[in-house]
Amino acid sequence: MRHSTYMDKSASEERSGSRNFGVLRPLLGYLKPYRLPIAGAVLALVVAAGTVLSLGQGLRFLIDRGFAAGDGDLMNSALLVLLGAVVVLAIATYSRFSLVSWIGERVVADLRRDVFGHVIRLSPGFFEITRTGEVLSRLTTDTTLLQVVIGSAVSVALRNILLFIGGTVLLIVTSPTLTGYVLLFVPLVVAPIVIIGRIVRRLSKETQDRIADVSSFADESLNGVRIMQAFTHEAIDRERFGERVEGAFRTSIRRIRARALLTAIVILLVFGAIGVVLWLGGRSVIAGNMTGGDLSAFVFYSIVVAGAVGAISEVVGDLQRAAGGAERLFELLETEPEIQAPDNPVAFPEPARGAVAFESVTFQYPSRPQVSALDAFSLDVSPGETVALVGPSGAGKTTVLQLLLRFYEPQSGAIRVDGIDIREADPAALRSRIGLVPQDPVIFSCDVSDNVRYGRPDASEADIRAAVKAAAADEFIDAMPDGMATHLGERGVRLSGGQRQRIAIARAILRDPSLLLLDEATSALDAESERLVQEALDRLMTDRTTIVIAHRLATVLKADRIVVVDEGKIVATGTHAELLAEGGLYARLARLQFEVGRQALDDMVPPGPRAAAGP
Repeated sequence: MRHSTYMDKSASEERSGSRNFGVLRPLLGYLKPYRLPIAGAVLALVVAAGTVLSLGQGLRFLIDRGFAAGDGDLMNSALLVLLGAVVVLAIATYSRFSLVSWIGERVVADLRRDVFGHVIRLSPGFFEITRTGEVLSRLTTDTTLLQVVIGSAVSVALRNILLFIGGTVLLIVTSPTLTGYVLLFVPLVVAPIVIIGRIVRRLSKETQDRIADVSSFADESLNGVRIMQAFTHEAIDRERFGERVEGAFRTSIRRIRARALLTAIVILLVFGAIGVVLWLGGRSVIAGNMTGGDLSAFVFYSIVVAGAVGAISEVVGDLQRAAGGAERLFELLETEPEIQAPDNPVAFPEPARGAVAFESVTFQYPSRPQVSALDAFSLDVSPGETVALVGPSGAGKTTVLQLLLRFYEPQSGAIRVDGIDIREADPAALRSRIGLVPQDPVIFSCDVSDNVRYGRPDASEADIRAAVKAAAADEFIDAMPDGMATHLGERGVRLSGGQRQRIAIARAILRDPSLLLLDEATSALDAESERLVQEALDRLMTDRTTIVIAHRLATVLKADRIVVVDEGKIVATGTHAELLAEGGLYARLARLQFEVGRQALDDMVPPGPRAAAGP
């Protein structure tokens, strides 16, 4: 089953071509819990807009009754009323801005939490076809765009819509004739908003794609910065990063120019229309068809309406950018995890035994659907048994562990743990019975205690200390400046390979699983580190089912049974001696390793006396 994701460009671009804001509709679900702050913001919005519109009527009254009649007392009263209106406007604006900003921040925080929580539920197959940097861009850049919309743009849009509607009504009340002339210009203003607005939206989505490219490249480069520097690749990567940045810049400039053109055209048409209407209104005043106060109020409302239209055209650009970001975010949220718990999961028997059975399992990775990683693979592991998987690289050994953890779903066959088909069980219940020690252990950017208790968050400090001691990690941890509270840095950068591996073993010991999976846990260690790690592994493997992937004979020799895997199939099974006597792939692999080891030893031994004496 292939993941349906927003990375499917054809589908997402098809949807973005609909040129509407329907993709923002799911945001309503995030706004519902905050009805009270929204109601307060709407009230403040209405009060502010009503106060602005009332100023026009005050202006008309002042000119017709104050200026024309020369009434000084009326002028004084008008000043007090104006100051009062300004105070009301300031309070309403403050309330609107603070409430709307709070709502925007709150909704975006909720959305980020939901997106992250959803993404970490997606199975590894999703990340085979989706760049991590792309997901990070959605979590940061796109949610920031939505924060701008919810916390600012929507408020500005609603305010100006109220001003536009109210101003238009008052224009009609003040002078229906002049308003008719104004309405003739409306199609001229709306047309560029619709036409150029479509271009802005397309460029907005393209801008987000280019920014995602920048983020993805930077994430990949920084994660591999040591390799980059070791191979003196900085100049090339700097150039490649610069190309992506320039691509994002060029797309952004095209979007900015389109928005600027839209705003300029709207301003030109709107204020040009005001000039024409003002000329017509002046002739009406001279002819005695309207008063100077009416004309002043009409001009005031014309400016309010024109300003509202201009502001709305600006907001439309923000909404179009946000629509592109929201589309990708909600596509991500709509991506269903391939691995999910059934509606009525079957419970595993207690106590856990650790029995494992693969029954004719065939599997292809999502990124390589044409190649079977496992082909009709069958294997039974008894409780408490240690089974070593041996074979060349790419034979399918790690795939066995991946499927046992139910990171992927096999295309055919069944996998059973303690007699239960793992497809019928809750993946969380399955994984709670398993302890994993990978070849490249993951160390999180926190202290030693938090790293060890990762698989058992409720563990006490005494339990953590016991696990660390059992993993032979207590000596180097106690030598650290803050002991168990020492921060290990990003990806455990402060630890050696052997130390990281022992932290991973301590994590598995603390989890106390019934089934232990070891993925070449000692393959990259020096002799001393391997000895310490192997001793810790021996203690961890006692009285529990263990499936170990190993290339080194020292690890393989301790297994109860060795299973030789090649091209996704089991080609031989037996003990070390049996498989050597049988010949075949295992014997060849063992002979190669022995010869490599002997050659390395010969290279280390100094030449004998005869060689030193010379001819």
